[in-house]
Amino acid sequence: MLGLESFIVAAKKATYVGGGEKSASCRVGSHDLAFSEGEWSYLDSYFGGVDFLGQEVVWYQSTPVWAMNYYGCIVRPDVLTADVAGSVIKQALSQMYAEGRFLGGYEFRAEGWQYTDQSKGTFKRFHGVETISRNKNVLYDLKYHGGLVKA
Repeated sequence: MLGLESFIVAAKKATYVGGGEKSASCRVGSHDLAFSEGEWSYLDSYFGGVDFLGQEVVWYQSTPVWAMNYYGCIVRPDVLTADVAGSVIKQALSQMYAEGRFLGGYEFRAEGWQYTDQSKGTFKRFHGVETISRNKNVLYDLKYHGGLVKA
């Protein structure tokens, strides 16, 4: 059986980064990606595209146990398109998830783009920032935070 942290990485890898199929929207206008394995289930539900806001939730035996909120935007749409940003993010995160983690800081370079993820904490309680830069200019920025959910 997977532990919570391993399940989170597997779910993230299988959904957005892995091109997982979209689920039915759970809220009007949301884009939803779901994953489940055994008694674990995961939902990433977000609004928008170029500028977007979302939440990821993990349930164990139908009880919410972990969640993360995020807001991201393309700061310079005249330089970086949503499609290019998505491609860079998917490449970077694919490599980070291959290391079996989603936190702890990460840098990735591709075709002149610099992807950087900086975070503090563990999967139990964390916050971080994800950016894409070119020539030291930040073109995309995402802030996230989350951790365990307890009743």
